[in-house]
Amino acid sequence: MEKPAMRTSPSFNRVAVLHHPKIEASHSLAQEICDWLAGQGCHPWTALTWEEDKIRPRMGEFDLLIVLGGDGSMLRAARMAAGYNVPIVGINMGRLGFLSEMTPRTWRDQLPRVLAGDYWLEQRMMLQAQTWQGKQLVAEHVALNDVVVSRGSLARVVRLRTEIDGDTLTTYVADGLIISTPTGSTAYALAVGGPILPPTLRNILVIPIAPHLTLDRAIVLDEGSTVRVHVATDHQAILTVDGQFEVELQDGHHVDVRASEHISRFVRLGKRTYFYHTLLARLEPRWDDE
Repeated sequence: MEKPAMRTSPSFNRVAVLHHPKIEASHSLAQEICDWLAGQGCHPWTALTWEEDKIRPRMGEFDLLIVLGGDGSMLRAARMAAGYNVPIVGINMGRLGFLSEMTPRTWRDQLPRVLAGDYWLEQRMMLQAQTWQGKQLVAEHVALNDVVVSRGSLARVVRLRTEIDGDTLTTYVADGLIISTPTGSTAYALAVGGPILPPTLRNILVIPIAPHLTLDRAIVLDEGSTVRVHVATDHQAILTVDGQFEVELQDGHHVDVRASEHISRFVRLGKRTYFYHTLLARLEPRWDDE
């Protein structure tokens, strides 16, 4: 049954609906949502989440991002929205959906609440990563989940001399090093045995990947810390940002990672303790009825 007409919140007049290019059902759902938004007095605009060159120049025009896809789509949207303070709400059409708030079945009940102002905003820290070759800046990125310095395609360890605020911590001899936000603590960092941090904390997590005879414990840093990783390798290494794209690293490169000045803002409708319920729903085993 259609929801009754409602008056739109003035702060959400311009809404971007981003959908996944490889999830066919997201295309028709995006159009359905755009039609519904137009009926509420909004000015919707739609694009594929992968069309960053098309989306980024217009990001300052939007009051709200609605993202259709999985956590990967949410990560892309968060990086594009960095610096614009545009709230993001996700409709999960992927596998895990840690970051999403709605599903294709619930959006008609929940989206009217968002437009009516019946929500709260969750702020999550991001990371800034800079890759240097000597004194030359090679690349700069922001991440919501994590920044990973690791070996390339060959199964050979890399040596990663790591500094915290200018003082040497240790040299990791490992497959790599994960530098993560609390949001990323349930991603790659969790897979290698790291601690789970509530997503609203403002800390930096440092955890090695398959360390060999070196420090094997996770370290949780204050948000004001800067982590510098010096790469020593006789082959190729890579920098991975949010698990979605890579930067080639060579011997002598170093990577600086610190808390970004930007944050991600997610629209939430449930209790502020929702994270723990979502986490257990993903981690606890489910048994199908025989």
